[in-house]
Amino acid sequence: ATAAYTDNILDDFTYFGREYVEDKYGLTEAPNTMETVLDVASEVTFYGLEQYEEYPALLEDQFGGSQRAAVTAAAAGCSTAFATGNAQTGLSGWYLSMYLHKEQHSRRGFYGYDLQDQCGAANTFAIRGDEGLPLEARGA
Repeated sequence: ATAAYTDNILDDFTYFGREYVEDKYGLTEAPNTMETVLDVASEVTFYGLEQYEEYPALLEDQFGGSQRAAVTAAAAGCSTAFATGNAQTGLSGWYLSMYLHKEQHSRRGFYGYDLQDQCGAANTFAIRGDEGLPLEARGA
């Protein structure tokens, strides 16, 4: 399998998030808190969803809601990690973005193909830090 081509849509959403983080906090200067995750991931997710609504060609460029949700979530996760300098908060930003996308559109994919997007948040902090290299074990 190969990764889906996202044109420059993922780039645009991620650059928006990076600029938002840099202007508000400075790169890797934000506190490593849930408030930061809520702020950054929500801002980037809503930006992405607004772009999909404003420019219908974006909807046609990507295959289904699952890809759109993944692109928006990837940008939110990257931006949250940019803010805190912590990959774990990036994962939390990713899953928050998935929830926000589902709340706005009532689904992410079609025919139940959004299962892969629902199974992460419960595992975000499932491995205690003293058990050794949880992010490397997860592949993050």
